[in-house]
Amino acid sequence: MKNHLIQFLLLAVFLGSPLQAQTFNNLFRTKDRPDNDAGGTDLQKFSWGFYLAANNFDYKLVLNPVLGMDGNKNLVNSKSSYSFGAGLIGKMKLTEYLDLRVEPGLHFVQRELTFDTYDNANQYVAGSNYNLPFTPLPEFTETDSKKIVKSTYIDIPVLLEVHGDRWYNSRPYAAAGVNYLVNLQSNEASTDDNLQNVFRTTSTNFGWTAELGIQFYFSKFKFTPAIRGTFFTNNELVSDKAETPPYWTPAISTMQSRAFMLVLKFE
Repeated sequence: MKNHLIQFLLLAVFLGSPLQAQTFNNLFRTKDRPDNDAGGTDLQKFSWGFYLAANNFDYKLVLNPVLGMDGNKNLVNSKSSYSFGAGLIGKMKLTEYLDLRVEPGLHFVQRELTFDTYDNANQYVAGSNYNLPFTPLPEFTETDSKKIVKSTYIDIPVLLEVHGDRWYNSRPYAAAGVNYLVNLQSNEASTDDNLQNVFRTTSTNFGWTAELGIQFYFSKFKFTPAIRGTFFTNNELVSDKAETPPYWTPAISTMQSRAFMLVLKFE
């Protein structure tokens, strides 16, 4: 009986070893892991998709040293806000590692500009190199000091994407390119200005974009989370009329949007 038990144990170890090895390979071996093809997206010359974006838009301000600053204190400040956007993706495959992308989208933005310029500007009622003589406002209300700037941008970025080799069902990439942006709420053509509580910006804008992300492959589609930065290159500020008191736009030399986005792409 004892000999039969020993023989049985030896047989179990002998047969179990290949089974254990196979189980180990199935769990930890990655060499033969199946790769998803995302519906063959990467093999196509042209492909498409869509994206959703969570945005943080702000203004980069360069202030007038006389009207926009009091010593080292900034008299105009920008408060960023979170918003959302969505768009389409068009891709053209150039090489195995290089794609050309066009990703037109729509972004809804609201920012707040605060002007603490009343007392400083009133020093120059007789005029200066930056303003004509003016009659001061009797008071500076909250409506005067806080300007809510609403923007709706049609954003058309053209991006060159460079990606690395696939690591099973993921692939890192980096992209950069240029943007053409149209602000549908710019008020550029308005005959009113900040004296009538109308803040004006340029309708047509240009910028550049940089992006980093990782593409994840599923059987039917490709999902890509990415971080994107977009930076305007033109001055968006439309000046108030010359006869308007210099509490607002004369205090700003240049004003350029900058945005940071979390983008979720589906292709």
